[in-house]
Amino acid sequence: MQLVIVESPAKAKTIEKYLGKNFKVLASYGHVRDLPPKDGSVRPDEDFAMDWEVYADQRNRKQVKAIADAAKDSDRLILATDPDREGEAISWHVLELLKKRKALPSAVERVTFNAITKKAVTDAMKAPRELDQDLIDAYLGRRALDYLFGFTLSPVLWRKLPGAKSAGRVQSVALRLICEREREIEVFKADEYWSVVAKMEHDGTAFDGRLVRYDGKKLEKLTLGNKGDADAAKAAVEQGRFTVEEVETKPLKRSPAPPFTTSTLQQEAARKLGFSASHTMRCAQSLYEAGAITYMRTDGVQMDMSAIMAARDAIADRFAEDYRPEKPRFYQSKAKNAQEAHEAIRPTSFKKDRAGSGDEAKLYDLIYKRAMASQMATAQLERTTVTMRDPTGKHELRATGQVVKFPGFLAVYSESFDDKSDNDDDNLLPVMRRGDAPAKKTVEATQHFTQPPPRFSEASLVKRLEELGIGRPSTYASTIQTLRDRDYVRMEKNRFFAEDSGRLLTAFLERFFPRYVAYDFTAELEEELDDVSGGRAEYKALLSTFWRDFKPKSDEVMERQPSEVTEVLDEFLADFLFPEREDGKPPRWCPLCAEQGREGGELHLRGGRYGAFIGCENYPECNFRRKFGQPGSDDGSDDGAMGEHPETGETIERKSGRFGPYVQMGTGKDAKRASIPKDIDDFDLEWAVKMLGLPRVIGPHPETGKDIEAGSWRYGPAVRHDGTYGKLQNTREIFEIGMNRAVDLLAEAASQKGGRGRGSREPLKVLGKTEAGDDVKLMDGRYGPYITDGNVNATIPKDKDKGALTLEEALTLIAEKAAKGPAKKRKRKAPAKKKAAPKKKAAAKK
Repeated sequence: MQLVIVESPAKAKTIEKYLGKNFKVLASYGHVRDLPPKDGSVRPDEDFAMDWEVYADQRNRKQVKAIADAAKDSDRLILATDPDREGEAISWHVLELLKKRKALPSAVERVTFNAITKKAVTDAMKAPRELDQDLIDAYLGRRALDYLFGFTLSPVLWRKLPGAKSAGRVQSVALRLICEREREIEVFKADEYWSVVAKMEHDGTAFDGRLVRYDGKKLEKLTLGNKGDADAAKAAVEQGRFTVEEVETKPLKRSPAPPFTTSTLQQEAARKLGFSASHTMRCAQSLYEAGAITYMRTDGVQMDMSAIMAARDAIADRFAEDYRPEKPRFYQSKAKNAQEAHEAIRPTSFKKDRAGSGDEAKLYDLIYKRAMASQMATAQLERTTVTMRDPTGKHELRATGQVVKFPGFLAVYSESFDDKSDNDDDNLLPVMRRGDAPAKKTVEATQHFTQPPPRFSEASLVKRLEELGIGRPSTYASTIQTLRDRDYVRMEKNRFFAEDSGRLLTAFLERFFPRYVAYDFTAELEEELDDVSGGRAEYKALLSTFWRDFKPKSDEVMERQPSEVTEVLDEFLADFLFPEREDGKPPRWCPLCAEQGREGGELHLRGGRYGAFIGCENYPECNFRRKFGQPGSDDGSDDGAMGEHPETGETIERKSGRFGPYVQMGTGKDAKRASIPKDIDDFDLEWAVKMLGLPRVIGPHPETGKDIEAGSWRYGPAVRHDGTYGKLQNTREIFEIGMNRAVDLLAEAASQKGGRGRGSREPLKVLGKTEAGDDVKLMDGRYGPYITDGNVNATIPKDKDKGALTLEEALTLIAEKAAKGPAKKRKRKAPAKKKAAPKKKAAAKK
């Protein structure tokens, strides 16, 4: 028998169909082991030795055993994991595990394929190779580098920076980009400007004529800077009679974009489909494993020659001959540090224009059209500019329009962009000639303000990271997700907003570890890792160079007192936290001290249990404080008003608390509050009103007559009825679910948990059955893993590995717990007496 190892069950199932009965295909479920998350897993003093352990997940351990057992009965082991650095690493881990278990077959080979089709798989089996040690070394170098960075720096953060959770090599640089953009927006000062546009008509076609020259002078963007100037220009246009002086027509050509790489797929899916980077990769993974597309982790922009010819044939079948260019198109990546080791992302067959369902189908359609368009003819356009002047020649209007003469690739696909210009090129103009006098209907003067640079979306952040050469396409989704999970950023209307904790962390790293969040340094590290994968460098030398500088710097910062760190950050962030005041008072002026007549009273950055804040130097006499990140607020309150409730008229505010962001309506004990869910990126006033209105009553249960409610409870979105909870997939479903679906969820929950509590939770594992026929389940509870038979819950001892627990051991634990009887309720302790009281009694006795 020949044993083939791949990453996923779906991939295994597809490949096993292609290979036949003599092959057994097993999935490793991704990586089988990793560095333990504790100190000492990478030991620089021992030539960067690394400890690895199999994932504790029961499914993973079970699968590793299945692979080892199958390997013992096999004559040949074929490692067929993905054709990239991570895929090579998974194969290496599997090989090392089998060596330790003495289960290695006599023949071991490595095969790779870029698409899961029968031809690609069978051809790969005929051309095996050995494991690529250079790729493995690059993986080891990257993994050790990330571990040393995170596990050395995170303890420094925990001790010196209140509220900080962790830092990562690439994640910290991505966070810096977001925070720097936030600073640019805050210091931006908007300039007022006006535009004057005449609504015109000629031969029944309406169009706009924009004022571009006024009183003999060319108008720049900010020339008309106030209403007075704009009204004067408007009056001049209204009084003038404009005739066409010049009609200029220029041909334009647009060429198609190359097929998708990982990063461009993430960007375009975000723009066109609204997908997050992680969701895009999940859908792409499913399409790849189903054999619909080629490998989706790539920075290559070129398709295989056979695929190019297939695309050209598909174009000829669907369009006229002039839609297919005479020669195939070839592309070259412009991305910094691009390896181009694999093909671009494309369909495995251009005869198949549909694949998957739901979001997968939408993504496939995007991939298919982009790949086909990349081999289509250039689009031919015509841009027309019409210049109109009044009799004095001092005032000039201009109208522009664009006409598509031959669509070419635009018949299939048009690329979208984050930065959309405000020009009128897409307008359709009537045919006009010199001397024509279009009718002037109305003239409008419109006020505008210059806009700050836009906040990053996922698409624009990925694009910027790629331009800087930071990280790799396969890491962008996880990097962005980590920033969100750590609450360093939040998403609103698909844009990144830096949270206070993220801004403070960035300031700390910029002040104490400037080199390690520098864009050039991080990009150079990526280049060095690429040199390792190309066999041009040695990974331990790279680690040694990094550690020689990084470790002393970390030790130096660790020796500083937290108060000293806060003082340094207070000075470092002074311009942001304490800007110049418009009322002429000192930037650090304390309004409460001034109000109460105290001398001094300067504001400074302070560190608290739940993070940094701004406080007065006269504390405790002065208890003024405001949140970090709210420069210039004199009342110390949360400046987060979102608007008024449409029915009650009460103000709704956005706030941040110990357990995360929330919205509040009203004040004091009667205030209504609701947590802001993490799965709602476009959280606005409308969503705030919805969340404050929960729970939502769906209606009476058809059997009991009691109301079924939908809401966001302690364990997330769910439906509730008489103490039973049925879990929902996301927050949006709270407002969409109907009666039939709610009843089904509640019935399922009741059957799993005896009709009470969190019935919809899935067990980690079913160990077997009791004598009465009840399932014995391994559950993951709030206070750790436990065993239950549906009636008795038994805690698993800390020294016992939950993954190795047998049915007999579980039954023993349940029996022991049942013998003890129900747990007694703990009595509430009386409030402790003040410590000063005994001292007073002692003094009295004396």
